[in-house]
Amino acid sequence: MAITEADVQARLASVVDPNTGRDFVASKAVKRVAVQGSDVTVDLTLGYPAKSQHAELRRMAVEAIAALPGAGRVTVNVAQKITAHAVQRGVKLIPGVKNIIAIASGKGGVGKSTTAVNLALALAAEGAAVGVLDADIYGPSQPTMLGIAGRPESTDGKTIEPMEAYGMQAMSIGFLIDVDTPMVWRGPMVTQALEQLLKDTRWRDLDYLVVDMPPGTGDIQLTLSQKVPVTGAVIVTTPQDIALIDARKGLKMFEKVGVPIVGIVENMSIHVCSNCGHAEHIFGSGGAERMCKDYDVPFLGSLPLDVRIREQADAGRPTVIADPDGPVAAMYRAIARKTAVAVARKAEDFSAKFPSIVVQNT
Repeated sequence: MAITEADVQARLASVVDPNTGRDFVASKAVKRVAVQGSDVTVDLTLGYPAKSQHAELRRMAVEAIAALPGAGRVTVNVAQKITAHAVQRGVKLIPGVKNIIAIASGKGGVGKSTTAVNLALALAAEGAAVGVLDADIYGPSQPTMLGIAGRPESTDGKTIEPMEAYGMQAMSIGFLIDVDTPMVWRGPMVTQALEQLLKDTRWRDLDYLVVDMPPGTGDIQLTLSQKVPVTGAVIVTTPQDIALIDARKGLKMFEKVGVPIVGIVENMSIHVCSNCGHAEHIFGSGGAERMCKDYDVPFLGSLPLDVRIREQADAGRPTVIADPDGPVAAMYRAIARKTAVAVARKAEDFSAKFPSIVVQNT
């Protein structure tokens, strides 16, 4: 009995992508099925970056198709394509940037900037084109964490070229001022500086721009949500009740201004003693997961309280770079994939595909 395309589609519909929880057919990952005699060729295209997962996904698909009676050689090609997605109504996309992900927290000291830089590097490690915008005008930390020194250049006198580190583009007010210079600015100046950093930087073909937000729910957060095309926000918190109170405020702020919550990351979830191996929940446990259930948003994952994460970030080599094969880097990559999958599920943005309509008197 000859194999048909419908047979192959049926087999692929039985294979669930562990990253999305959906089968290849339902997630529209199957782009082409070619059957020649008993040989089958399939093209799968993921809507999220997962370079480290390609081999496993290919194996799963090959095994499913090879189980068909009479199947011969099975070839499965896995690729990925990240598209631009819908943002707030009335806000246009920024040239060179497909998706903007805001990394936010209700309060400081929860490890938001460290999480932001490692998530950005994890997305890049999975094959995406990524940039980082340090939106913390008063306390920029990304230049130190990325180990970038020097000043950005301008080739046309109007726009700024982003700085680069570890294959990522980056921009921060910290590149434009001395490290010891305090930003003694009022709110309007800060928000104007943020808009200029975002829109006057010549971002080059980014799949994701990760924005490291300052803590709180003030001027910068409102400016970002009202004037910047944000695809979604990730809330970083610790399990501690005090941190969760402020994290809830941050989540509600984004909901009020129409920015979707991609999910919540619980940082400093557990501490494992480097001497004896004893594990302890210093800041409590399960707080972020309870918050996710209360607000019906995804729990993206938890990260440990580990001195090496701090040391590596301070040294300008974040964990995903310093120890790419280690367990913590694997956690960051898993959270990055979940974040990208949540973004990919949003409706695609087609605004750039429609021509402008001009009404003229004739």
